Amino acid sequence: MRRIRLYIATSLDGYIARPNGSVDWLESFPNPDQNDYGYQAFLNEVDTTLMGRATYQEILNFGIAFPYADKVNYVFTRQTGLPDTEFVQFVSTDVVAFIQQLKKTSGKDIWLIGGGQLNTLLLQHGLLDEMIITIVPLVLGNGISLFAPSTLEKKMILTENQTFKSGFVQLSYQQIHN
Repeated sequence: MRRIRLYIATSLDGYIARPNGSVDWLESFPNPDQNDYGYQAFLNEVDTTLMGRATYQEILNFGIAFPYADKVNYVFTRQTGLPDTEFVQFVSTDVVAFIQQLKKTSGKDIWLIGGGQLNTLLLQHGLLDEMIITIVPLVLGNGISLFAPSTLEKKMILTENQTFKSGFVQLSYQQIHN
């Protein structure tokens, strides 16, 4: 069965984006070693991406060619009838059922790009197999949380941790399935 892996950066206070969805703060940090924090190796291990519509819109706002053109990309939205694009298939059906079926198909790992609501939904339903979270030494004070508010508690196990000269800390967790 394919694994779903969340690879994402957060601020020290747990935000993945500013309130308007911008991730410009990620570009403001010096990277003395020009380290990609395992990003390219991670990309080589996935062939499919999952993202919410707001995350997709923010990627389009980067002003560059769509960065995941070599992957199968699913964008989850409540809006029905959106036409698929060259690189993206819109999904407005039952997210959990869709992803349960997707995990059963053949292929490489699946990257959960975000955002917070989709992250929470997959975590709540036991569909998130691994989280690789890079913590950026910045307090944003406000923004979009890594996870949306939820009453469901989930325990994780730390599988790896790394520190970088930039001050970034990368933590890898696996969900403990009860």
